[in-house]
Amino acid sequence: MKNKLLIAAALPVALSLAGFGAAEVAAYRSGDEKLGGDTTVYETGRNAFSLPAANMASERQTRFFIGNSFFKKAWVEAPSSTTARDGLGPHFIARSCGACHAFDGRGETPAFENGLQSEQPMALLFRLSIPKGNGTALEPNYGGQFNNDAVPGVKPEGKVDIRYTERSGRYADGEPYSLAVPDYRFTELGYGPMHLQVQVSPRIAPQMIGLGLIEAIRDEDIVANAEKQKNDPDGVSGRPNRVPDAFAKQTVIGRFGWKANVGSIAHQSAGAFNGDMGITSPPFPAEECMPSQQDCQKAVRGGHPEIDAKKLDAVIFYSRTLAVPAQRNADRLDVRRGAWLFNEARCTTCHTPGYTTGVLKNLPEVSKQRIRPYTDLLLHDMGEGLADNRPDALATGREWKTPPLWGIGLFNDVNGHTRYLHDGRARNLAEAILWHGGEAEASRKRFANFSKADRGALIAFLDSL
Repeated sequence: MKNKLLIAAALPVALSLAGFGAAEVAAYRSGDEKLGGDTTVYETGRNAFSLPAANMASERQTRFFIGNSFFKKAWVEAPSSTTARDGLGPHFIARSCGACHAFDGRGETPAFENGLQSEQPMALLFRLSIPKGNGTALEPNYGGQFNNDAVPGVKPEGKVDIRYTERSGRYADGEPYSLAVPDYRFTELGYGPMHLQVQVSPRIAPQMIGLGLIEAIRDEDIVANAEKQKNDPDGVSGRPNRVPDAFAKQTVIGRFGWKANVGSIAHQSAGAFNGDMGITSPPFPAEECMPSQQDCQKAVRGGHPEIDAKKLDAVIFYSRTLAVPAQRNADRLDVRRGAWLFNEARCTTCHTPGYTTGVLKNLPEVSKQRIRPYTDLLLHDMGEGLADNRPDALATGREWKTPPLWGIGLFNDVNGHTRYLHDGRARNLAEAILWHGGEAEASRKRFANFSKADRGALIAFLDSL
């Protein structure tokens, strides 16, 4: 009690010294740091994203760790004595889920040495399409995704050449900043030229935490977010994506992927096995080998399917039950000031703070949880600067889903880098904000007009998540 009285007495002094009043910081209540409700773990460092939900019963953890095994271990090409894990390719970009989601975290852009790209992208993939009527079709020679690796005897589809140029700007107080503008090109193409109207969408592997909680958010809450944004004074007007789901066998609201182009973790997991590693499964029984890719079509397979339903189910369970780390320093003054500014800049219009999840069948860990993911799960026009000009289901070439913010302050702990946005172009959180345009332009301007101290406080808040 004595310590609480001392803190209460000291707070007005601290606020006064900081130059703002008590009404200009967010309130803090004990327990606010539990971003993932009862699934929350208090972990930092490299394993912060790799723990099971804190409320998972011990008798369910065996299934979690079996899923972890098939998520992390590498697959090999067929034929192989390792029959449980053969069937890689023919084309692929990674040999395991964990290769892109290292430590269940966020993928990294390729390394550069002396200004030159020194490796091929793996965690940064490239979706392809061409215009067809009111929609899209597969790129004729390379399909729906560019694969820069292949098993022996099959040609890789080519290489990706990445270059960045700097675009300078200044905050309202005169402080300079610079944004790295990416340029993506395909070289050494293995199956002829690409279609002249090819549409390319770069997408980096996101962190794996809290996916089951996102899946447990009720459809009506996502639709309600869109309703609340109608007549928004900043022109924010999000809308849900609606996509076919291979497991539900119907159209559902999109929740996963940078354009909300996937509706369930089951579909996301099986689709990634197929598209990123060339591993077939019951819902995805064939790899994508285009007519010009005769070597791909003739390659040896690892079975039909290459991952059976039981093993795939373990990976899906694992992906659904990875815990969310707690917010750090939630009661610190600059973090509370930053949380208040985040709301003042109206970032919370799209980065919706909280939900109570619904009930997900056979998943008590993620059901009926009070969570704070900071996402509305809606598509938003993010402006020309971030546009990839490639539609995806209902998403236009300028629209992206509001990503959850939990865990963004731990990327450096887990993965040793701080690359943000859908293709990792932003080198820190301030750059990520400054890339916002379109429906988020008004919030970006408010951030740019903040004082340096207030910009630092808002970043401190984001870094605490």
